[in-house]
Amino acid sequence: MPVKISGTGSYLPERIVDNHEIATRVETSDEWIRQRVGIIERRIASEQETCAFIATAAGQKALEASGISADQIGLVIVATSTSDYMMPSMACAVQANLGIPDCTAFDVNAACSGFVYAVTVAKQFLDNGSVQHALVIGAERISRILNWEDRGTCVLFGDGAGAVVLSVDAEPGIIATHLHSAGQYRDLLYVPNSLSPQPFQKEVPDSHLTMEGNKVFKFAVSMLEEVVEETLHKNNISKDQIDWLIPHQANERIITATAKKLGMSMDKVVLTLPYHGNTSAASIPLALDTAVRDGRIKRGDLLLLEAFGAGFVWGAVLVKY
Repeated sequence: MPVKISGTGSYLPERIVDNHEIATRVETSDEWIRQRVGIIERRIASEQETCAFIATAAGQKALEASGISADQIGLVIVATSTSDYMMPSMACAVQANLGIPDCTAFDVNAACSGFVYAVTVAKQFLDNGSVQHALVIGAERISRILNWEDRGTCVLFGDGAGAVVLSVDAEPGIIATHLHSAGQYRDLLYVPNSLSPQPFQKEVPDSHLTMEGNKVFKFAVSMLEEVVEETLHKNNISKDQIDWLIPHQANERIITATAKKLGMSMDKVVLTLPYHGNTSAASIPLALDTAVRDGRIKRGDLLLLEAFGAGFVWGAVLVKY
């Protein structure tokens, strides 16, 4: 069955932390951060702005935009790596908070590619007629797993949530999804579990995010170029048919390289990285909602969503909005 995005929503924490404040914590500068990754500021959640809170806020806005009521939602998926609890899932918390009755609810952990993976899974439920409407959310409180003394990671990330309502429709919306993984690289970007102090046979001092930035960067550029080519080729789409590129917001140099591969000017790329930072699974739905609400993205536009994250996992979604 054809599946479309019937509504979008997002939530950003109130607190803004700019590069100058970061520079008071670690040896860095506003100029260095801007040049290296393209970030000016990011949002940091308060203790009250839990993962469930920001996910619920984004989901509520998506429901309002879609015109779909809570009791019509048959599936809730939250893509997150920073759940408030090991269990239960954030999806169950969102279901309760929004007053959604008995439905299927679960989380997806695919790091920064979480939203792409979650949309792909949700589409299967809609395709086979199990549900008519699904709420898919990307929500992260990355700030709680950062080492604020590590300038290689703490300058990169921010908190936030984005959401979409997916609905069965007469016209195709989500045209195709393409997912990949390469688990042999899992130790280049990870967060240790406190219950397993030696993940992947490596000694780790704490449970903070650990990343080998240069290796991750090179792999991300290569794999995103490949998945873009794959998406175009398998769906008989030419580069000039893409109206908007909505990439995972991790590094402006990676985004620029992907746009160049598509032959797209940067004014056709939705770029929220400078003011959001890397919000992991939330970055694509946050960027999508931003561009929908400011009028850049219109019904009928062809969108290419792509992401790369820890695992390594990466993928793309081709959408006619």
